[in-house]
Amino acid sequence: MQFPESWLRALTNPAISTDELAHQLTMAGLEVEEAEPVAPAFSGVVVAQVLALEPHPNADKLRVCKVDAGQGEPLQIVCGAPNVAVGMKVPLATVGARLPGDIKIGVAKMRGVESSGMLCSARELGLSQDHAGLLDLGADATVGMSVREWLQLDDTVFTLKLTPNKADCLSVLGVAREVSALTGAPLAAPKLDPVAVAIDDRVPVTVHAPDLCGRYVGRVIRGVDASVPTPEWIKRRLERAGQRSISALVDISNYVMLELGRPSHVFDLAKVRGGLHVRWGQPGEQVLLLNGQTVEVDGQVGVIADDNGPECLAGIMGGEATSVSTQTRDIYLEAAFWWPASIAGRARRYNFSTDASHRFERGVDYANIPADLEYLTSLIVQVCGGQAGPVDDQVVNLPERKPVRLRVARCHKVLGVDVPEDEIAGIFTRLGLPFVREPGAFVVTPPSFRFDIEIEEDLIEEVARVHGFERIPDLPPLARAAVRAVPEERHTFHALRHTMADLDYQEVINFSFVEADWERDYAGNTDPVRLLNPIASQLSVMRSSLIGGLVANAQYNVNRKTSRVRVFELGRVFWRDAAVADGPLAVAGVNQPMRLAGLAYGPAVEEQWGTQTRQVDFYDVKADVEALLAGGSTQAPRFVPDAHPALHPGRSARIVIDGETVGWIGELHPRWLQRAELPHAPVVFELDADRIAVRPLPSLREISRQPVVIRDLALWVAEAVTAQQMLDTVRHLVAREPELAVVQDARIFDVWRDKSLLEKEKSLAFRFWLQDTSVTLDDARVEACLARIRAALESEHGARLRV
Repeated sequence: MQFPESWLRALTNPAISTDELAHQLTMAGLEVEEAEPVAPAFSGVVVAQVLALEPHPNADKLRVCKVDAGQGEPLQIVCGAPNVAVGMKVPLATVGARLPGDIKIGVAKMRGVESSGMLCSARELGLSQDHAGLLDLGADATVGMSVREWLQLDDTVFTLKLTPNKADCLSVLGVAREVSALTGAPLAAPKLDPVAVAIDDRVPVTVHAPDLCGRYVGRVIRGVDASVPTPEWIKRRLERAGQRSISALVDISNYVMLELGRPSHVFDLAKVRGGLHVRWGQPGEQVLLLNGQTVEVDGQVGVIADDNGPECLAGIMGGEATSVSTQTRDIYLEAAFWWPASIAGRARRYNFSTDASHRFERGVDYANIPADLEYLTSLIVQVCGGQAGPVDDQVVNLPERKPVRLRVARCHKVLGVDVPEDEIAGIFTRLGLPFVREPGAFVVTPPSFRFDIEIEEDLIEEVARVHGFERIPDLPPLARAAVRAVPEERHTFHALRHTMADLDYQEVINFSFVEADWERDYAGNTDPVRLLNPIASQLSVMRSSLIGGLVANAQYNVNRKTSRVRVFELGRVFWRDAAVADGPLAVAGVNQPMRLAGLAYGPAVEEQWGTQTRQVDFYDVKADVEALLAGGSTQAPRFVPDAHPALHPGRSARIVIDGETVGWIGELHPRWLQRAELPHAPVVFELDADRIAVRPLPSLREISRQPVVIRDLALWVAEAVTAQQMLDTVRHLVAREPELAVVQDARIFDVWRDKSLLEKEKSLAFRFWLQDTSVTLDDARVEACLARIRAALESEHGARLRV
């Protein structure tokens, strides 16, 4: 929220400086994000009136002006502005003046004619970028007065960064109420005498949806002159609050919204057909809004309709069909209480936001609507004239404000300081919170403008804000701290991150909110956890896989000419699971496990002269996964060919540890590769972080001093037989037969196919490491072990010796 300091001080004017005021607001929870002067520093600029104009004798585009600057004798000024005219009152930088940019004005000759100063545009004074002509100060400007004083430029614009609960401070009056409570300065709420009812005209209004509109107040004003200019004081305050001046009626409505926090709407009465109906929209209905956008409504969006159909979105934006213009003569003013739940998220649904919806979805005072409408009426009649009808006030369904009890002992315990009861009573009084004192407690009834007070902690926060956070001593906690050691059988997530970094991957952190298409394509999830109020239309569901985010990271980097990408992410995913309803992060029906995913794209190694460039493949990343999982199980991880929605059907595998699937690995599916417009296929993997973090404790094992015997065995097998199946047979055999305990390891090192063979066979070559702990192995024992292994492979897989 943005407003000038002078506007705030018109309502309450504490005897403190601008910096101190900003500090007190910030410490009270109303963070002053910026405090900028409305104009840069300049001096010696006064209001001057042009008395006469003459052509410059030596220049066609220059004119010689006689101006009155309130100094007695007229001054001669040479000016080239196209809009300079006799009688005009403009800024004059006198001799000795200093303008923004440290420009000093002196007597100068322009094409042989002396000029004793400079007539200024808005840009030359640093007020705007307009330099098309001189700044017109208006006919009522006082000649000789300082321009800074006339335009009230010695002012500061505050920009507050409000939290969502402080809806009561979305107005200058609301902020002034806080300042008054903080400083004790009196509060002077804006007041105008009510307008006398001169006509009996009414517009029939029917509220059909009590869950949409709780109170609707309106009145007719006839005979207004909408073409009159907006008063300069209103326009100036609006501009410094970040609002563009449009027309008198619209400006006054916006002014009241900013000052009192009361959004309202002005209908052109001549364009309203029949009565008004406040209801929920109906499927197929459309509204042409004031911003030129045509939107479709349904039963979830409130509308105000006449006999022709919907005219505006309730609590969000008016419609073009009944908008006011400079030709408008009769108007209908309305102000209402819209239930916050009925407004929240509706504007974002149409990809825009308005000042009205921003306020209504947080809660707007419902008790002062008639008084605020009277204030709005008074301003309109004062500026535009007209005759007002009676106020039509329909109270339909207002919120029930339940009393909240504050225990003084609880307040002291939470804050850590003993705030006296009398001080607490004074704080509630200054904040406008009516209360009843009980022994050791206060019972507070939240006023109509405070939607953020519902529980005891809300009242404790109010006491802390006004008492002063800086007055609460900064003391360390006195609780006994128990230092818990990390279990040795479990690696921390930080250890996993370090391991990935050691493997040449860089960590990324992506949104947990993703596109719905990502869930369908990358995870095969047709029923993801959907967000009720997404921060963006494309981020509408919770992710159940990290792969989509990593592919987007790769696409982003490749589009910026990065040829090699290695990224990983450790984060939570979100699955629907009706059985999950407990645990520290439990949400009923949602499972939130940790996942570790990585992506490799581009050359396998950095470009260098000694190595030929080769694109990363499945086995490069498989080696990284094996290094990550090293020592994580009594068995090495197995890679079982299988299909995954995100991966290439023939180049993907499940990762299995101890018979349990812990993740996936493979190349990106060609369809998603084409959609991402990547020149090469990245290889991705995703693992269950909680499962792979578990590491068995190391077990003692005797180190043999005997030499190792290495033997190779090459076998012909059918094409359908995998090397993993044969290795599993060997491991089971070694574990089952004690005489084979000397076989320490077995690995495949060669695969060969003879294209001339009619039968589809392949040759698999295995290497075995044999070692005993007590004696040196002789050839007979080694050959016996290999013969037993070969026999088992021949029996189970039909293998035959390659000779």
